[in-house]
Amino acid sequence: MDVTNNGPFNFVILGGGTAGWMCALYFQNKWKGKNIAVTLVESPQIGIVGVGEGSTPSLKNFFDDVEIDESEWMKDCNATYKVGIRFDGWSSAPGFESYRHPFPNQVDGFSTEGFAQYCHMRRTFMDINAHPDQFFLQSYLAERNMAPLAAKSFPFTSYYGYHFDSALLGKFLAKTAVKRGVEHVQARVVSAKQGSDGNIQTLVFENEGVISADFFIDCSGFIGYLVQKTLQVPFQSYKNNLFNDAAVVMPTDVADPLRSETISTTLNNGWAWDIPLTNRTGNGYVYSSQYCSDDEAETELREKLGLLDSDVEARHLKMKVGRVENHWVKNCLAIGLSQGFIEPLEATALHLVQVTILEFMLNFEEGNFSAANRDKFNTIVNRRFERVRDYVVAHYRLNSRNDTDYWRDNAKNQNLSNSLVKLLQAWTGAIKNDIGEEIIQQNIGQHFSEVSWRILFAGYGFFPEGNLKPVPKSDQLFDMNKHQEFLKCCALNYKKQ
Repeated sequence: MDVTNNGPFNFVILGGGTAGWMCALYFQNKWKGKNIAVTLVESPQIGIVGVGEGSTPSLKNFFDDVEIDESEWMKDCNATYKVGIRFDGWSSAPGFESYRHPFPNQVDGFSTEGFAQYCHMRRTFMDINAHPDQFFLQSYLAERNMAPLAAKSFPFTSYYGYHFDSALLGKFLAKTAVKRGVEHVQARVVSAKQGSDGNIQTLVFENEGVISADFFIDCSGFIGYLVQKTLQVPFQSYKNNLFNDAAVVMPTDVADPLRSETISTTLNNGWAWDIPLTNRTGNGYVYSSQYCSDDEAETELREKLGLLDSDVEARHLKMKVGRVENHWVKNCLAIGLSQGFIEPLEATALHLVQVTILEFMLNFEEGNFSAANRDKFNTIVNRRFERVRDYVVAHYRLNSRNDTDYWRDNAKNQNLSNSLVKLLQAWTGAIKNDIGEEIIQQNIGQHFSEVSWRILFAGYGFFPEGNLKPVPKSDQLFDMNKHQEFLKCCALNYKKQ
């Protein structure tokens, strides 16, 4: 359908929150000038899963795409800058009890090859320190609680994410979208009516009102009201890959100093996040209900935070980890929790939302606003979910904690994809390909880069075991002393968070 000549083409988004309003703003901005109408329907009685949250650098791309400046939203959402994630306690290898996964900076071009060289030497039994923290500028900034905004005279781009209150962000995006022409309907949907072809035709409200559309977007959360409940699209669980299915959250006071990184710390049956906002610190414990009860998880988190005798309220959440078989079915697209969820360890939830929206807009428009590219789209999004899943699974598979059944079972979990198995084999030398060659062969570098995989493996101290040999003297060896001085000078261009 050519929406330019045969409109208006009506989109109805079911569900607000960050995902729904991001979708509304993307559609409104991308297709302004075309004859489309965007309506978002949400029930005022249904809350959102709103806790302190972190993002990848793709969220900045969203704000740039829809022309919203940081000065417009960060203050309203108690947001801070994020340069990466610190992982504490995931490894017991001496010297590798903690490591950082930094976001990229153009300055990394001076050290990426050096990092690969150090990793290769350590993997071939050279006695050299290949810990990733010493190579990357964003890790240097995180250690010093510095924000990723450089002086204008510093000619290198820094890629960064944010920490923010997701409930406040949803409200900000809603206000902005309505100002830009998105219609906002507050009503509780009680049924969805389908036509003889299976397409959804109308949503029926509790007050007996109805709304029709040409295309529906399902942002209804874990329930998946349209895609899963109405269209009966099967859900593919990742519970055999990822054990966690619950979380307990509670706030603490503002961190001092205010950090520029998320901290992920292992606990007995999962891990705890620590997310610094301008008005509080967001804390949560992501765990498996197969290994501990909700009360036990809450007690453990309170112990970590020093809140055992506090009346600070805890919120308990359940997680449905996996994805729908297909995200675009009939005239309906699932976005956000309704399409799937991979636990929050690498803060990929909004990244997957953005990938889904952008791929849909590209393929829908290329297909002349028809279902011509639907299969292609579903293949792309499913592949992205699987590759993100693999990267997160690797964190658990490589852990070297040995003090609880939870961690022991994760370390021996054999439910790994062929892709992940090959990457592990490439790193350990069990197959001919080097890790970089394997990533190229699998064509997966657009999901997590070669550098990210090296950081993960090296950050755990995950190297082949054997007697270490002295490092031979060579003029070709990356000079770590000079690099540390270089990072120190680069950091002079940055300020505290």
